[in-house]
Order: sequence, then structure tokens, then C-alpha cells
Amino acid sequence: MALFMLACFDKPNSLDLRMATREAHLAYVRENVAVVKLAGPMLDETDAMAGSLFILDVADLAAAEAFNAADPYQMAGVFGRIEARGFRASIGSI
Repeated sequence: MALFMLACFDKPNSLDLRMATREAHLAYVRENVAVVKLAGPMLDETDAMAGSLFILDVADLAAAEAFNAADPYQMAGVFGRIEARGFRASIGSI
């Protein structure tokens, strides 16, 4: 297994859709707690949720992308831009 970072940026004006989909998204993340090492919302300048950040422990980049594809936020169209990259923890613990 390897660590990957997913930075998922919300589409403009999608906060209502995010909130309507939030419980399904949280349930999905809880179902995948074995691979989700760290997760939480990214915030805009007003502290409103504007995206999601994940650190995943998965086999490869394709598995990280598959995790994102099945996320209810992604399926509902909340995310406008996704960045997926390998990640190496240098300080702290995951």
C-alpha cells in the first residue's frame, strides 16, 4: 500500500448540493475507514466548506481515483476539479 493525496475542489456555488449530499458522503468515508487515513473539508476565506482533502492508503493511483469516483460528492457533481498525487509523510504520523 502507498499514500495518496486527493484534493477535491468544489464547483462554484455548490454548497447547497454539498450539504444535501453530506450524510451519504460521510457514510461512504466511514465505510472506507481502512484506507482513509485523514480527511476533512477544505475551507474558503469565510470558513465555508469549499472542497475535500483526503490522505488515502491504497495500492496505486488508480485505486485513489476509484475511491473518488465512488464518492457521493463526486457522483452528485459537487467537485469541479480533482488533484490526485502520491504523498509521503515526512513529519507527524498517519
